[in-house]
Formats: sequence, C-alpha cells, structure tokens
Amino acid sequence: MTDNPMDQIAFFVNKLKARFRFPKLDSKSARRLNILLFGAALAIICFNLLLVYVHPDEYGIKVVRVGLNRGVQKEVYHAGLTFVLPFGLQEMYRLPKGIQVLELTNFPETASVTARKDRAAHIQTSDGFFVDVDVSILYHIKDPYLVFTTIGPGTLFEDNGILPKAEPALKETLGKLTTEEFYNSPMRVKKAEEAKQNLNTELKVKGIEVDQVLVRYFIYSPEIQKNIEAKKLQDQMVFTNQSAARAAREEAELKKIIQEGMVIAAVEIENGKAYVTRKIAEKDLYARKIKANADLQVKLAEAERVRLKNEALKGIGSERMVALKMADAYKGLDMIILPSDGPHGVNPLSLDNALQLFDVRKGGNP
Repeated sequence: MTDNPMDQIAFFVNKLKARFRFPKLDSKSARRLNILLFGAALAIICFNLLLVYVHPDEYGIKVVRVGLNRGVQKEVYHAGLTFVLPFGLQEMYRLPKGIQVLELTNFPETASVTARKDRAAHIQTSDGFFVDVDVSILYHIKDPYLVFTTIGPGTLFEDNGILPKAEPALKETLGKLTTEEFYNSPMRVKKAEEAKQNLNTELKVKGIEVDQVLVRYFIYSPEIQKNIEAKKLQDQMVFTNQSAARAAREEAELKKIIQEGMVIAAVEIENGKAYVTRKIAEKDLYARKIKANADLQVKLAEAERVRLKNEALKGIGSERMVALKMADAYKGLDMIILPSDGPHGVNPLSLDNALQLFDVRKGGNP
C-alpha cells in the first residue's frame, strides 16, 4: 500500500467490499454504497493519521517539527487520544510510566522476564579481592520531559541513562566492604542504600529516580570462596566452643544455685519445725499455768467455803443446828432407853439437858 491517501482509501473500500461480499446492486445503490464505504475508510484513515492513543502505563511527549512552536513540547500527555498532525509534521513519543527493572546478573534465567539484563557487577573489595554481584535496580521515569531532552526517546533512558551509572555507583559503595563484610547483611544493605543515593544524585537531573538497589547474590572466585567458607567454618567452631563453655558455666552456676536453694530450704524447714515445737511448748506451758491457777482458785474457794462454814457454825444458831441434826438422828431410832432420874437423868423434853448430854453445851449455860 502506498502513502497516497487516495490509494489508501481505495484500498480500504476494496477490502471492505471483499470482506462483506455485498450483493449485486443497481448503479444508484452501488454509488451510495461506494460513498458510504469511502466515508468509512476516510474516517478510519483520519483516525489513524490524526489521533494517537497513549496507554495508561505510558507518558506521551509530542515533538512539533513545523510551525511557530517547534521542538519538544513541555506538556506531558497521559492516557487517552491526542491529536497529532501526520506526515512527520508532529510526532508522539511514548515512555514507560511504571517501575522499570535493571538486572545485573550472570544468571539471566533467574531475572525477571520484562527486566533489562546485563552482566553482574564486577567489584573489587577493599582488601583487594574481586566479587561478582547480582543486583536488581528498581527505578521509574519521574520527569519524562527531562528524560526525553537530556537522554533521548525510546529506550535510551536504559542504554544512556541507568545502565552506564549503575556499575560505577555499585563499585564506589560496595567496594568499601572487605571480603568478609560482604557476608554481613546489615552492612551490605547499608552500602546498597548509599549506591541508591549516589544514583539518584546523578539521575534525578535527567528525570529518573531510583527506588531500590537490591543485592541478590554474590560470588567470589572458587579458591577465595573456598578459603572464606573454611574460615567461616572455623569461626563458627570457635563460636560453638565459646557457646558450649558459656553453657557449661551457666549449668554449673545453675547447679550451685539449686544446691544452695535446697540447703536454704532445709534450714528453713528445720527452723519451721523448731518454731512449731517452741510454740507447742509455749501453748502447753500456758495451758498448765491456766489450769494450775484455776485449781488454785478452786482450792482457795473450797478453803474459803470451809472457813465460812466454820465461822457460821461458831456463831449464834449453831447449837440449834446441832439440835436439829440430833433430832434427825433420833428420827431413825425406834426406842432409846435413858435414865430419867438422878444427876444423869435425861429429860427428852429438856433441850438443855440434851445439849449437855452430848457435850454441846458445858454446865448448862445458854
């Protein structure tokens, strides 16, 4: 197909006729159909010639080559259709909007399918050895106008932008590590962060911003790798022995503490038993004291009772009480034979004689 618009229209009309296989029409209907197809073909060609579609994940940069405002336009076009004059008068260039990945690796099969791949970074450590480092650099185009005007269109932001700066920045930062320090993850991450800052310092002025620098894998020459691994194993054995010695010391300390605790517990148990025995003895002593004091009080009360009774018996009315007792004694007797005359005669009707008879009253005194 030629670049002549009329030839293109005719080509599209014939293509539409061949596709839809219109039935044979009279001359008037055929002329109308030709006009309709001509208009449709013209619309399609104008659409393709005058409108450019920018995808959602793209930036659009328009370049005007004819007119007063010639050159790269500062306006950045986003997703949608944009009017562009054909035949080289204007042109729309597209740049990616999303995260881009640059993989520096000697194992391309491990890298992302869509990533830009290049050989691993060959870095000399601060102690003079070389190491190949697999690095993933994640970046994005922050200012497409700057990228276009300072680097160029298409994929030049990779070839002339990120790629030439990546390995020198990694050599400058990771090269400060020694051979052994490459195995120190925090130090390695710190140097990768420094590489990211250095890259941003150089690339931000060109419209590119680095998001992450990730060290994925590194390898020394086989001989150096073997020596490092042997040294690491020795270090691990030293650490293991030190840990075992510390564990033994801690175990001995634990046994000592357990024994001391058992002794203290035994002493405290004996102290507790002695305390219980002492308290039981004190309780028994107290109980005996209280009981003795109570017995004393009872005896004293009994003695006081006897004393009071004796006092009462010595007082007035004691004689009558004796007489009443004698009367009670007489109640049990059916017969008593006593002399009724003479000096010792008994007159049962005389209380005085009865009292004298039983030696209760002397001489008959009242």
